[in-house]
Amino acid sequence: MARHRPPRLSDVNLRLKADRHGYERELVALQEDLHGVQRALRASGGRAIVVLEGWDAAGKGGVIRRMTARLDPRGLKVWPIGPPSRQELRHHYLHRFWQRLPEEGTLAIFDRSWYGRVLVERVESLTPKSDWQRGYREINSFERLLRDDGVLLTKFFLHISAAEQLRRFQRRLDDPHKRWKLTAEDLRNRGKRKAYEQAVAAMLRHTSTAHAPWTLISAEDKRHARLAILRATIAAFTAALPQPDLRIDPEVARLSQEAGLVLPKSS
Repeated sequence: MARHRPPRLSDVNLRLKADRHGYERELVALQEDLHGVQRALRASGGRAIVVLEGWDAAGKGGVIRRMTARLDPRGLKVWPIGPPSRQELRHHYLHRFWQRLPEEGTLAIFDRSWYGRVLVERVESLTPKSDWQRGYREINSFERLLRDDGVLLTKFFLHISAAEQLRRFQRRLDDPHKRWKLTAEDLRNRGKRKAYEQAVAAMLRHTSTAHAPWTLISAEDKRHARLAILRATIAAFTAALPQPDLRIDPEVARLSQEAGLVLPKSS
C-alpha cells in the first residue's frame, strides 16, 4: 500500500482562477449536486463533517454561504468555533467538539475546529508545549474513531498569500458594512505569519492521514476556492454514500391514488 504523502503549502498553485463567465452556472449545478448528497445522507442515516481551516480573510465564510445556500437547514448545522468558554475549559479540549458531532442523516460544517489546539494554541502559547504536541496524536485518534464509526469527513485548508490577505484587510477597512470583520486579532495574527506557517506545516505533516487527509485549496481567487471545495466534498461523500431509493412508498402511493393524485409513470 502506498504511503500517504501529506500536502504542503508550497504545493498550492495560487494562480488558479475560476472561469468568471461560467462560474454562476457551475456554482448552481454544484449546489444542486450537494443537495442531492444531503438527501442521500438523510435517506441512509449517515453523518458527515466538513472542516474548514485557513488564513484570516481566506474566504471560509463565503464558502459556507455557497455550500449551504440550497441545503435543507433541518439536516445541517454550521459551527463557528471561537475560544472555549470558561465551562469548556474545565474539560478536555475535544469535549466541546464531541457535543457538536452530527446527528443521524445530517451534515456538520466546522468554521475552524479542533485544530486550534495545534495552531492558535501553539502559536499564542495558550497551552503548554507538551499538550499541543500530544494534540497531533489525540486528533488522529479522534478522527480515526469518527471514520471507524462511519462518519464521513473532509478537511480543507484555504491558502492565500500574505499580500492577498493584506488587500482583503484593506477592503474590509474601506467598507463600512464589512469593517466589523477586521479585528485586532486578525492584525496581530498577521504579524505572526511565519510562526503560523510553521504550525500549519506541522499540522499537515502530522494529521494528514490516509483515513482523514487534508485538501489544500488555492483561495487567492475566491470563486475558484468555492467551486473546488464543493467539487471535492461532493466527490468524497457521493463515493461513500448509497444512492437513495427514489421510488414512492407503496402506502403513500395507495393513499395518493385514493386522494385523486396521479402517480408519476417512473414510479
